[in-house]
Amino acid sequence: MNEDQASQFGMQYVDLHETKIDESLFGVFSAQDLSERGAVPYAESGDSILVAVGDPYDLDLAAELSLAAGRSVQPVLADPQEISKVLKHRFGVGSVALNDELDESESAVDDFADGAELDDLGEQRTVSKLVSELLEDALQQGASDVHLENEEGVFQVRYRVDGLLRAVHFPPKMSQFRSAIISRIKILAKLNIAERRLPQDGRFKTRLLNRETDIRVSVIPMLHGENVVLRLLDRGREVLSISDLEIPDSQEKQFLNMIKRPNGMILITGPTGSGKTTTLYSALNAIRDQTIKIVTIEDPVEYSLPGIHQIQVHEKIGRTFANGLRSILRHDPDVVLVGEIRDRETAQSAVQASLTGHLVLSTLHTNDACGAVSRLVDMGVEPFLVASTLRGVMAQRLVRRLCPHCKEEVSAETLTLPEDYPDPSGTVCIPKGCRHCHQLGYRGRLPIFELLTFDESVRQMAAQGSDTTTLRQYATSLGMRSLRDCGWQAVMEGKTTVDEILRLTGIASDTTGG
Repeated sequence: MNEDQASQFGMQYVDLHETKIDESLFGVFSAQDLSERGAVPYAESGDSILVAVGDPYDLDLAAELSLAAGRSVQPVLADPQEISKVLKHRFGVGSVALNDELDESESAVDDFADGAELDDLGEQRTVSKLVSELLEDALQQGASDVHLENEEGVFQVRYRVDGLLRAVHFPPKMSQFRSAIISRIKILAKLNIAERRLPQDGRFKTRLLNRETDIRVSVIPMLHGENVVLRLLDRGREVLSISDLEIPDSQEKQFLNMIKRPNGMILITGPTGSGKTTTLYSALNAIRDQTIKIVTIEDPVEYSLPGIHQIQVHEKIGRTFANGLRSILRHDPDVVLVGEIRDRETAQSAVQASLTGHLVLSTLHTNDACGAVSRLVDMGVEPFLVASTLRGVMAQRLVRRLCPHCKEEVSAETLTLPEDYPDPSGTVCIPKGCRHCHQLGYRGRLPIFELLTFDESVRQMAAQGSDTTTLRQYATSLGMRSLRDCGWQAVMEGKTTVDEILRLTGIASDTTGG
C-alpha cells in the first residue's frame, strides 16, 4: 500500500514506520476491536482520532470504532504489514484469541492453571486459534524453529530467525494457558497428552499463510514443566540451483565436477541448521535427468522434487537409514542420497554403495571438511575404504546477510579487525537497521564453504590414517580455501560483517569453524 493507491480511494496515507504514535490513544479502544479490524490509532486531529487502516473497503470500521470510543474517528490508509507489526508490538502475538477466551469464560484460566481436563481444553477453538496465530507469526518472521519454554513462574516464546533466537512479545495472560497450548500441540502431533515425564517426538502437517508446512515437534520435561520445540519446514519452497548458493567460482567448478562423477561418495558437513540439505538438493537438481535414477532416504523429506524417488525414515517400524539404503540398492539406482550418516551401520552401507558403482551423497556432523575423514574412521570404516570412496567433502556454515536497504559502508581502518583479515585498508559494511529487517541490520542468510577434493596425495594420507591437522595443512598448501577465507571474501563483497564471520569461525585465525 502506498500514497498513489490511497489517493485512488480518496484517502490520506500514513507511513507508520516514520510516524510517532501517540500510545495513549490505545487506551480509548479495546485491544480486541483494534486487532480484529487491523486498526492503529496514532494521532489526534481536532476532535477526531486518526486511525491507520489497511483495508479501504471496510466501510463500517470508522462508524464502529467511533461508537466504541465515543469520539469521531478518521480512517487513514497504511501498509497492512506495518499495522500488523505495531499491533503485535503493542498487544503481543495471540492477543485476539486470548481476549476472545477471557471474554467468554474467565474461569477457564483457573482450569488451565490447575491442569484440569486438558483433553477437552486442548481441543477448544480458542486454543487452536492461539496456536495457529503463533505458528503463522513465526512463519511470517522467517523463523525456522519455535521454542516454548517453561521457567520458574515464566512462560517464554522464542523464534529462531537467521540462526539466532529472538524473544517474542505476547500478552502476559498467555502464560496462564501454557498447559492448554502444549496439550493442543501434542494432539496435533498425535502424542500422549497425559505423559509428562518422558520426552516425546512427533510431527504434523498444516496449511499456514496458504503454504503447506511440515512441523516437527519435540517435547522434553524440564525442571519447571515441559518445553516444546517446533521445527517449521516449508514444503512450498523452491529448490535452489547451484548458482543460487553463491559458491565462489573456483569452488563451484570443483563441486560441479564432483557431483557429475559416476560413483564415489560426496559429503556435506556442518552443524544442524547450516543448510546442508539445501546444498544436497541443489546438487540433485543439477544432475537429475531422464537417463539416471535418483533415490533418496531422508528424515524428514524436506523438499519434493519431480523425477526423484524419495523415502521417509520411520524408525518405529524399522525403516532406518541403513535398512532403507540396503533396499534402495535393489532398485538399481544411479545416485543415492542418504539424509545423514549417524552411525557405523549407515556409514558402512554408504561406503559399500559407493564401491559398487553408485554416486552417494550424504551429510555428516563435523566442524570442517578435513574432519570428515577421521569421523568416518571413528565410526568403524577402514581408512583405506574412506580413501578409495570419498570424492570430496564440502563444509559449510550460514552467516547472516546484511540488509541491502540499510547497510552502511565504512573504512576498515575504523574497526578492530583480526590479524588474518586480508584487506585492512579497504572498506567494509556494517548493519544499521530499518523497517525491512526489523531494525536488526540483517535480512536472510548466505552460506560460506570449505571444499576438500581428493587427489592421489590426499587419498594416500587418508589411507595412512593422517590426523585432521596434517590433512588440513596439506590441503591448504594446495590452495584449499577455509570457511574463514570464504567468509572474508563475503565481507569484502559487502554481503556480511566481520562480526558474523568471527561468531561462526571463532576469534583465532587458525580456527576451523567448530
